[in-house]
Amino acid sequence: MTAAAAVGNRAAITACVILATVMQALDTTIANIALPYIQGSVSASQDQINWVLTSYIVAAAIMTPPTGFLAARFGRKRLFLASVAGFTAASMLCGMAQSLTQIVLFRILQGLFGAALVPLSQSVLFDVHPKEQQGFAMALFGVAVMVGPILGPVLGGWLTENYTWRWVFYINLPIGALALAGITTFLPDTERKADAKLDWFGFGTLSGAIGALQVLLDRGEQLDWFGSGEIWIESIVAASAFYLFLVHTFTAEAPFVRPALFRDRNFTAGTLFIAIVGISYLASLALLTPYVQNLMNYPIVTAGLVLGPRGIGTMGAMLIVGRLVGRVDTHLLLATGLGLTAWSLYGMTGWTPDVAPSTIVANGVIQGAGLGFLFVPLSTVTLSTLAPEQRTEGAGIYNLSRNIGSSIGISAVTSLLTQNIQANHADIVQHVTAVNRVLEHPAVSQFWNPATEAGRAALDAMITRQAEIIAYVDDFKLMMLVTLAAIPLLVVFRKAAGGARAAHAVAAD
Repeated sequence: MTAAAAVGNRAAITACVILATVMQALDTTIANIALPYIQGSVSASQDQINWVLTSYIVAAAIMTPPTGFLAARFGRKRLFLASVAGFTAASMLCGMAQSLTQIVLFRILQGLFGAALVPLSQSVLFDVHPKEQQGFAMALFGVAVMVGPILGPVLGGWLTENYTWRWVFYINLPIGALALAGITTFLPDTERKADAKLDWFGFGTLSGAIGALQVLLDRGEQLDWFGSGEIWIESIVAASAFYLFLVHTFTAEAPFVRPALFRDRNFTAGTLFIAIVGISYLASLALLTPYVQNLMNYPIVTAGLVLGPRGIGTMGAMLIVGRLVGRVDTHLLLATGLGLTAWSLYGMTGWTPDVAPSTIVANGVIQGAGLGFLFVPLSTVTLSTLAPEQRTEGAGIYNLSRNIGSSIGISAVTSLLTQNIQANHADIVQHVTAVNRVLEHPAVSQFWNPATEAGRAALDAMITRQAEIIAYVDDFKLMMLVTLAAIPLLVVFRKAAGGARAAHAVAAD
C-alpha cells in the first residue's frame, strides 16, 4: 500500500472496511433470534438447529489464523474482495436454503469467507492511520464490532416478525455491495509474495483442535459433558491435535503460527487478556437475553430494546478512550474498564425478575462503557508493537483468542446455570415439608396446596423459578470475581517509552 494512496483515501478506506466489519459482526447475532422460525421451516429438532450456529463458529474459527498467509500470498486487497463477495453470496444462499443440510452448508461458507474480515479490517486501519490516530481508529473499529450484538437481536426480531427469517440473511446484500464497491475503488493492494507457503500440517492440527473444541463446547451441555462417549472422543481429538500443533510449531522451520510473534510481550499478554474479556462480557450478554425473556417475560423485540442501550455506553466510551490512548497510561484505561465491568456485574447479583427496566438499561450502559475502556486500548497495545508485516497474522490470532474465550465463557456459564438450577431446586425442596407452617397460611395454601395436584404443580413451578433466580445470581457473581481477578494481570503490559503522550499506549522496550 503506497503512503500517498493510503493518506489520500484514508476516510473512504476507513468507511469501507468498517462497513465490511459491520456486516460480519451483525451476522454473528442476527440469526440467533430467528432460530425457532428456521427450525420450523426446515423441520429440524432442537439439537439439529444448533448446527446453524455451530457450523458458522467452527468455520470462522478455523479460517481466522491463515488470514496472514492468504494476505501475503494473494495480496490484501484481493483477499478482502474475495471475503466480502463470498460472504455476501453465502448469505444469499442461506436465505434461499430449503433444507437443514443446505443452510448448514451455506453457513459454513459464510464462516469460511467471513473469518478474514475482522483481522483484515484491523490491519488496514493500522496501516492507513498514523500512530497518533491508531487509538481512534481502533475506537471506530470497536464501534463497528459492537453493532452486531446491539442491533442483531432487535433487527433480526423485527425482520422475522414483519417479513420472514430469510431477510436476516438477505440484509447483507446491500451492505456487501457497498463494501465491495468501495474496496474496489479506494483500497490499494499490498505486495504479493508468490513464494509464500502454507504449513499444511500446522494448519490441519490447529483446525482439528479448534473444530473439536467448538463442537465439544456446543454439544457438552446437551450430552451431560463427560458422561458422554462423544464428548470424550472430541476431548481426546482436541487435546491430541493441539499437542501435535505445539510440537510442530516449535520444531518446524516455517510453522503455521510463528513463535516469534509471542516474543512481543504486549502481543502475548493482549492475546490472553482478550480471552478473559470474551469470557466475562459475552458470557454475561448470553445470560441476560434468556433472563429478560424467560424470567421477566419480555417479548423478543422489547428484550432487544432493553438490552440495546448498553451499546450506547460502549460506543461513547470507545470514542472517548480513542482520544485518550497515548495520553493516558494504558494500565489506567484497562483498570477503569475492568472496574466498570465488575461494578455492573456486582449490581446484577442483586437482581430479581421485578427489577425495573430503567435499572437494566443503566446497568447495561455501565457495562458497555467498561467494554469500551477495554477494547480500544487493548487492541491498540496488542497490535501496535508488531511489525507491519506481522499485523494481519497477529490480528487473526488475537481475534481467534477472543472467539475461543467467548465460546468457553458461554459454555461454562450455561452449564453452571443448569447445574445450579438443579442443585438449588433440590435444596429448596428440602424445606417444603408437611410441618412447614408457611404452607398453612390461607393465602399460600390457596395456590400452593401440596395436598392437591394443581397445588403441587404450582408449588414446583415457583420453586423452579426461585432456583433459576439464585442460579443466575451465582453466575453473575462468578463473572464479577473473574473480572476482578484479571486486574492484577495488568502489570504484564510494558509501559510506554517516551512519556504519557507517546504515540502508542504501550510500547515495547
